[in-house]
Amino acid sequence: MNGPAIDPTVPPSGPGCVECEASGGWWFHLRRCAHCGHVGCCDSSPSQHASHHAYDTQHPVAQSYEPGEDWFWDFARQDQVWGPPLAEPTSHPLDQTVPGPADRVPADWEQRLR
Repeated sequence: MNGPAIDPTVPPSGPGCVECEASGGWWFHLRRCAHCGHVGCCDSSPSQHASHHAYDTQHPVAQSYEPGEDWFWDFARQDQVWGPPLAEPTSHPLDQTVPGPADRVPADWEQRLR
């Protein structure tokens, strides 16, 4: 899949979830909007910012922002899709903890996953 839903030239918004960084929250895994580069937390994370971004902006396609993963997900179709290589970096930094950021992850984080 390539087209208006994916812009391979746009870099990611940063190393972590935009909204969690702004609110002091934490995330489990990260997803990167394939259209605008917004980095949000996955649906297993407490706040599910990646899917909220997809629905709010009508940017349906995201790619995993985890090291070693290159799969795409279409939130509108609720299905995996294919896409081109996106602009670097293609994942959060290797030394970034999962879940993260380390200083904000609660001790009972596993019970807080969705």
